[in-house]
Amino acid sequence: MREGEAVTGMDERIENARRLYDRAVFDGDTGALAQATWDLDGVDADLALARGRILHVRFLYQRDAGSGQATEDPEELPLFERAVLLYQALGAVGGEAEALFWVGCFHQVVRRDNDTAVPLLDRSLELAAQAGDKTTMAEALRHLGIAAHAAGRLDEARARLEESTRLRKDLGQQAGVAANMVGLGYIAAGQGRRDDALAILAEAADLATASGAHRILHSVEEAQAALAD
Repeated sequence: MREGEAVTGMDERIENARRLYDRAVFDGDTGALAQATWDLDGVDADLALARGRILHVRFLYQRDAGSGQATEDPEELPLFERAVLLYQALGAVGGEAEALFWVGCFHQVVRRDNDTAVPLLDRSLELAAQAGDKTTMAEALRHLGIAAHAAGRLDEARARLEESTRLRKDLGQQAGVAANMVGLGYIAAGQGRRDDALAILAEAADLATASGAHRILHSVEEAQAALAD
């Protein structure tokens, strides 16, 4: 479930919980209580995931500000883990896949612990494929590619990022494609394909500019500067 859909669905479930409350109080419909609890657990899961994502972006902004500026928010991981448990209890495979991705992303990005992150990202990818959630599949593949790159497995990293990029293109996520191409540029350079790297980064710059992704454009420019040295 994506952002706009989540807000609408959340409002509807809260309003439905009010109606179910009335049925339980005035009509004696005890079954309404179970349904209301089910709906509100879904809202709780969505809200935990949304709050965790906001904290994660704050961490990224702190990291962008300079080395040593970023600090772990102690609330971020528990929010993502709560979302995982709630989605599991609800049997919401797509939600569980997305929440597991964020747990893995936290360990990789915030704690720099790929050993913990990779199994979580693998499981996220598996569940997202079951649910047909291409967005989460693309995210998991991107971060599995990042882990492979960090471990020096450049062929695997390239394959993961290229598959993520294909999915993001299918979804029309230009900024996401540009972000992936930054990684593909570094990988190409690491494989000795300097001309390919420069071409990849030039395309990434065009995509980032066209989509207004200023933060991604900055990453592209950093990569281009690194290759120019």
